[in-house]
Amino acid sequence: MVTQSAPPAAGRARKITHREAARQLADRDPVLARLVADAGLPSFPAPTETHFGTLVRAITYQQLAGAAARAIHGRLIAAVDGDVSPERLLALPEDALRAAGLSGAKTASLRDLAAKVLDGTVVLESRRLARLSDDEIVAQLSSVRGIGRWTAEMFLMFQLRRLDVWPTGDLGVRRGYGLAWGLATPTPRQLEALGEPYHPYRSIVAWYCWRASELYGKQAVAIPVG
Repeated sequence: MVTQSAPPAAGRARKITHREAARQLADRDPVLARLVADAGLPSFPAPTETHFGTLVRAITYQQLAGAAARAIHGRLIAAVDGDVSPERLLALPEDALRAAGLSGAKTASLRDLAAKVLDGTVVLESRRLARLSDDEIVAQLSSVRGIGRWTAEMFLMFQLRRLDVWPTGDLGVRRGYGLAWGLATPTPRQLEALGEPYHPYRSIVAWYCWRASELYGKQAVAIPVG
């Protein structure tokens, strides 16, 4: 079991990297040390899309196979001439969105996202986001039609690269935790408690839980990014 250690000192100037966090966790917990040895250091690539573009992609890809999602997303990008912005999306007629292959529900979700970014309900400006807590960002994003907690958590983890996200509702994380630590697959509520010792680096533990599902469960798991 992980040993407790003092949290990082307040006001630390340099932000720790994902790989440094993994090394610290491996020093404290033998299970994570084994995962680091088996899976290597974690991969959290730098985002290549704007915050808004990433959310547009997330909505577009929901409940679709990869090839179909890529095709629809590509047609959407072409329809806005590569300008994936709230203004451009709202200016696009609804029938153009439907012609790109988007369902009525996804069309409504994209338009709701764009409207809420423009009216300030959803903050996507980087400096303002930096002042918001994870819970505040999840609450804002979850106010958008079609965006649930899981999508908001993946945004925090991979787009904003926050280190202490713990997606207890993700089945791959739950299964991986059980496989790695030799437990029955925990419920979301159980996993919430099990993650407490790993503050403030639970994003790293989640990444290794996904890897554990692949390595020890022989089960392919689609990690959202990386």
